[in-house]
Amino acid sequence: MKKIELDTNRKIIHLDMDAFYASVEQRDFPELRGKPLAVGGSPDGRGVVATASYEARKFGVKSAMSSRQALQLCPELIFTYPRFDVYKEVSRQIRQIFHRYTDLIEPLSLDEAYLDVTDDKQGIHSVVEIAKRIKVDIKNELNLTVSAGISSNKFVAKIASDYNKPDGLTFVSASKILPFMESLPIEKFFGVGKVTAAKMKKLGIFNGRDLKQFSEESLVRHFGKSGRFFFAIVRGFDNRSVQTNRPIKSISVEDTFDQDISDREILLEIVKELAVKLNKRLSARELQGRTVVLKVKFSDFSLLTRSLTTTEPIIHAEGLYQIGAELFNKIELEDSKVRLLGIGVSNFVHDDSIDESNLQISLF
Repeated sequence: MKKIELDTNRKIIHLDMDAFYASVEQRDFPELRGKPLAVGGSPDGRGVVATASYEARKFGVKSAMSSRQALQLCPELIFTYPRFDVYKEVSRQIRQIFHRYTDLIEPLSLDEAYLDVTDDKQGIHSVVEIAKRIKVDIKNELNLTVSAGISSNKFVAKIASDYNKPDGLTFVSASKILPFMESLPIEKFFGVGKVTAAKMKKLGIFNGRDLKQFSEESLVRHFGKSGRFFFAIVRGFDNRSVQTNRPIKSISVEDTFDQDISDREILLEIVKELAVKLNKRLSARELQGRTVVLKVKFSDFSLLTRSLTTTEPIIHAEGLYQIGAELFNKIELEDSKVRLLGIGVSNFVHDDSIDESNLQISLF
């Protein structure tokens, strides 16, 4: 077993815009301010929510939720059609602000990114002060708020940015990482979904402190190769660098269910939700691909994948869903139950081959 060592010299900031799409809408349309708002979906119950304002989140409305369910939780919910061209432009402006302080920027989506400010361009030498200035710049110039998480590694910085939302700033110094990890609920660990969390709790693992009691061999035995990651990360070991130019060959999303599902209509609704999530990720990176892959894992853990390649790039969520549904409908379920669904896109086209007039993004 290799020795676990902490890299305490780096200065990493994770910045996450607060309810980004909804906040842009409320900024641009004063009549929406202070009201429960859903971007995406529709008042007739069709489609799914892309982003909910904080006023709507108080009722339990959240992204990827069906409009029907969102209306049940919040009958006064206002729906607005997404303006992705505007969100992309605002995201570009945010990126320009980041570049004032560092060129080591790793975008994760339109509304969040990692920054490595170990060698900051302005010679400020304080990672907390840099984060404060970025927050002020975004507020003053764009009238939006962003939450910042600061630490010496990416994992802790990302968790920290979610601690005091909205408009928060949380700094976890190198000396505080280990107690921070020990106190962290197990659901907050990257790679721990509902199924893994339930399995961990059966083993008596409810937080980082409990996780730390298990040997690497034991975690690998229970969780496969993810066990090595859990063993390292709970000890603060995360030397992943901020990558400014990551070659991307495919992007995918998936969902593992609390209970296995056999109802085809329910599964098709999940495919629709996944298509919306996937489209958001593709849009954030301005990527379009020609190959859609559907992944299905059954209750017996057998895995099936189906793919379809088109002559033209798929340019919106509805197109992703239509192909995903077509692939799924060719699968004979019979008495089988599904425990996981996933959808992905590959075979990306180059920017110069994309017809800009067709860059319309739909949320049904």
